[in-house]
Amino acid sequence: MNRIDLADVAGAGEYAANRREGEIARDAAPPIVSIRNLAKTYASGLEALKPINLDIRKGEIFALLGPNGAGKTTLINIVCGIVTPSGGKITAGGHDIKREYRAARMMIGLVPQELTTDRFESVWTTVSFSRGLFGRPPSPSYMERVLRDLSLWDKRHDQIQSLSGGMKRRVMIAKALSHEPTILFLDEPTAGVDVELRRDMWALVRRLRDGGVTIILTTHYIDEAEEMADRIGVINKGELILVEEKTLLMKKLGHKRLTLVLQEPMSAVPGELAEWHLTLKAGGNELEYNFDINAEHTGVPSLLGRLRDLGIGFKDLATTQSSLEDIFVSLVSERGGNSR
Repeated sequence: MNRIDLADVAGAGEYAANRREGEIARDAAPPIVSIRNLAKTYASGLEALKPINLDIRKGEIFALLGPNGAGKTTLINIVCGIVTPSGGKITAGGHDIKREYRAARMMIGLVPQELTTDRFESVWTTVSFSRGLFGRPPSPSYMERVLRDLSLWDKRHDQIQSLSGGMKRRVMIAKALSHEPTILFLDEPTAGVDVELRRDMWALVRRLRDGGVTIILTTHYIDEAEEMADRIGVINKGELILVEEKTLLMKKLGHKRLTLVLQEPMSAVPGELAEWHLTLKAGGNELEYNFDINAEHTGVPSLLGRLRDLGIGFKDLATTQSSLEDIFVSLVSERGGNSR
């Protein structure tokens, strides 16, 4: 299997089994990125990062969520050697990013938020130059593979300035992959691109991960993290307030909402239903009940029984589970931040 292309799989069962074995091995391996007591305070006195401890596992997609100014980009830029930390230690692939800068940086690819390319150069020249900056020998076959996987091969001779915003974003990813890194940082990778291109890039990120590249991304699109990430970290005001497996996070913090469409509208919730803390919606035509999916007793059966006893009929019901966005907003609000 090469670094980017996803090998053909004989069947879903075999793929799932191999994936589970890979996850077990990954969890047992040392972290590919280790961050210990990382802090950053600027000369102005602004504490951009409070002491942060974080391990990134080899081969995972880790999503870092947080509102504007939370410290996401600062954290990435420190790991990538662009910003100097005030304290702490970071290793990438076992290499200290200060003492072994070249070895650590060789392992890392960075796709920044801003589109920083020479607009008059061709795609091929720009990406080839980035490879040379890391001392990598020319490899036309690898370069072709990268450009083809990013749907840039037909644009290889075009000047950067002639490309659309989405294509320029792909060029930035190609530059970051040019020296064959094993760790890829994506800072808001789909900002300003349309929905179709976002989904194309999600597929690309999965192929990279399946090809052995560890992905760390920041995003404002909660659905992006919910769709792709293996683990999620939430940062707010420079503090890492949560790191959790996505599925466990959804299970631990997720709630469900039961909506009952009434046969007859209500002007108020009857006092006999007070213990369920119901909310009247849609002009009195709907009753809404929020409950913990992990509670021993959700209250749903007793609620439905009580409605029957009171002669309150409903013609439809539906349940929806809290999204990652609901959880994120709740976490940040608890810490005194905002969700945007």
